[in-house]
Amino acid sequence: MSDLLERLRGRGWRMTSQRRVVAEVLDGDHVHFTADEVHTRAAQRLPEISRATVYNTLGELVALGEVIEVTTDGRAKRYDPNAHHPHQHLVCSGCGTVRDVDPTGDPLADLPVDGRFGFTVFRAEVTYRGLCPSCV
Repeated sequence: MSDLLERLRGRGWRMTSQRRVVAEVLDGDHVHFTADEVHTRAAQRLPEISRATVYNTLGELVALGEVIEVTTDGRAKRYDPNAHHPHQHLVCSGCGTVRDVDPTGDPLADLPVDGRFGFTVFRAEVTYRGLCPSCV
């Protein structure tokens, strides 16, 4: 059983076969699928699952705080199940591969108080970009 499935069961989330297959597709390290990619993988396991069900389930998972919506290319949202561990993203500018990274240091601390324009800053999202070994 995946970490995401365990968390959802712990919350008492009603586990239908459609919800289960979406959660199973999202299980794993460095998972950052688009909704269409989730649907394609889910349909391989449960052919009758609809695109609307996948979108609705992803929306519920985001609303529950169990999955994070990530936009790395300004287009398609990607869904990251690593919602309970603070991390940043490393994106390949060539092929679009996304990896979770844990840089040392605190990105909030890196923004000086006088550069915050009076904002109360509570979160920082940093995206590192480069080329993966396959694209170099």
